[in-house]
Amino acid sequence: MATDIEKMIIAASRLLPKEGAVYVGTGMPLLASVLALKTHSPDLLLVYEGGGVGGKPTGRLPIQVSESLTYENGIIVGSMDYVMSLAQAGWIQYGFLGGAQIDVYGNLNTTVIGDWEQPKVRLPGSGGGADIASFCEKNIIIMRQDRQKFVKKLDFLTSPGYFSGPGEREKRGLPANTGPYRVITQIGVYGFHPETKRMTLLELFTGKTIDDVHENSSFPIDISDNWRYVKEPNNEELHTLRELDRDGIVLT
Repeated sequence: MATDIEKMIIAASRLLPKEGAVYVGTGMPLLASVLALKTHSPDLLLVYEGGGVGGKPTGRLPIQVSESLTYENGIIVGSMDYVMSLAQAGWIQYGFLGGAQIDVYGNLNTTVIGDWEQPKVRLPGSGGGADIASFCEKNIIIMRQDRQKFVKKLDFLTSPGYFSGPGEREKRGLPANTGPYRVITQIGVYGFHPETKRMTLLELFTGKTIDDVHENSSFPIDISDNWRYVKEPNNEELHTLRELDRDGIVLT
């Protein structure tokens, strides 16, 4: 039986193409990317936020994206500013993001909870998040879903989604073919409507309901007419995932 975290990571790995480039961040994004590499996407180019390009770790899972293991079997040992410049040049197709808050248009907050001058919580900030959100063609957001995270209005906009709706990214100078692509939570998988740019449920995990979608969001979420259940993880995916994280760095 797969756990919620395992289902989220496997769903994310399935979204990655057989070929192309993906920004890899610490935690679930790293595990999802390496899982894709070892199952269905052997030619996927992993670009680690810490500076490594093309690394294919063969031993244990790197703890974070600046660890030397991310350079194993790689092609470039660079720096964070170097790998961020690859997105600005339009070379990266997929990015991974997370956040403390998200709104209906996929905008993310990783800066503060509460007022900027007197915040309840001070968060890490952007890191490379704003660059990834701005310039990658398809951004995959992985985060837990509840009413405190899925909010009507962000306390701070750190990384751009579709701002206030259709056409706003272009008005603000961002490439037209970029933006949020999927949001994966413990409840399901969401996309963004091609016309309204609003978050829309595409798939539910087994055991979850439409009521769970609405009860765990502070804004209305549209439901696709063709929504379906996420395909269950297969034995190969589960075995490979658990072998990658035998120490429970991410899965526990």
